[in-house]
Amino acid sequence: MRETGWSKDELFSFLSQKKGEDTPYECILSSMCTRPHPIAVQAHELFIEANLGDPGLYKGTASLERLLVKRIGALLHHPDAGGYATSGGTESNIQALRIAKKMNPVKNPNVIVPESAHFSFEKTCDMLSLEQRTIPVDATFRMDIHHLESSIDANTVCIVAIAGSTEYGTVDPISEISSIAKEKGIFLHIDAAFGGMVLPFIDRAPPFDFSLPGVSSISVDPHKMGMSTIPTGCFLVRSPDMLNLLNVSTPYLTVKQEFTLTGTRSGGSIVGALAVLEYLGYQGLKAIVTGCMKNTDRLIQGMETLGIPPAVKPDVNVATFCCTLPPPQWSISWTRRGHLRIVCMPHVYRETIEAFLEDMGEMIA
Repeated sequence: MRETGWSKDELFSFLSQKKGEDTPYECILSSMCTRPHPIAVQAHELFIEANLGDPGLYKGTASLERLLVKRIGALLHHPDAGGYATSGGTESNIQALRIAKKMNPVKNPNVIVPESAHFSFEKTCDMLSLEQRTIPVDATFRMDIHHLESSIDANTVCIVAIAGSTEYGTVDPISEISSIAKEKGIFLHIDAAFGGMVLPFIDRAPPFDFSLPGVSSISVDPHKMGMSTIPTGCFLVRSPDMLNLLNVSTPYLTVKQEFTLTGTRSGGSIVGALAVLEYLGYQGLKAIVTGCMKNTDRLIQGMETLGIPPAVKPDVNVATFCCTLPPPQWSISWTRRGHLRIVCMPHVYRETIEAFLEDMGEMIA
């Protein structure tokens, strides 16, 4: 620590310099986060000191968290779902597997995940001493349903399915998976961290949510396509009573039990997420998703014109290509199978897509 502090000008000159070292969003095509909506920023600032780790001190903020859960629950066809705002998909996935393990306390529990599952499940299974059984995806990078039933045994406590995979933007055959989970009485968690704020706004999107009777819990991240400030996830369960399995004693707080994973929780980002939903409404969010999907379609069409085929037809705004020559000025990423990956977030405008395609064309030429 400095013996004497900097002046405000010195401090912010230093911070601005470091900010300038970050990759600007104009060049980022690989992130599932985007610039927060100005409404989210304004709301976050208004509630910046609110700590929902002790909700009795912030009753208004706590009521807004409940409203956020209700709004997202309704979007996922279950307005009476239980839940709370998390730090993101990783925390939500941890909580889902904690519940699944407690609901079925077998000696050697296992969890079935598709090959396309987010790496947070590997961390979660390690922390919870769960055997992770990974089953392959089919040629379309969706869970191969034919391998599911043969992987289930008496120690299977949870099946995980993906709605909008991180790498390929695909949705597993969740209707079929739901039927299997329901029939066998197995907890089914849907990782919709990305797709949960996309699929409800797409016409004829594949079903994935609480409208399917076998779905037990869902993770959704408003800080992705919901354009909230970071970090804001949301963990929803079909029955609010499921959350009681996670309760621990909190004797010195205003509430005497809590089921959240983290203690201190920012009320600011949670209210920011709700503010965007309330400000834009269904039609506003649908317009944003529609624009992102149109840009995804344009990107795929443009790449095909250049002789670069897509690896798969996605269900959400993630595009992958059989390509090894990315323009160096763009921040893209690669899937584990070596496909070029681009996410058409709200900050990726049509002009951005056209500029990228032009650069790709020049590289190929």
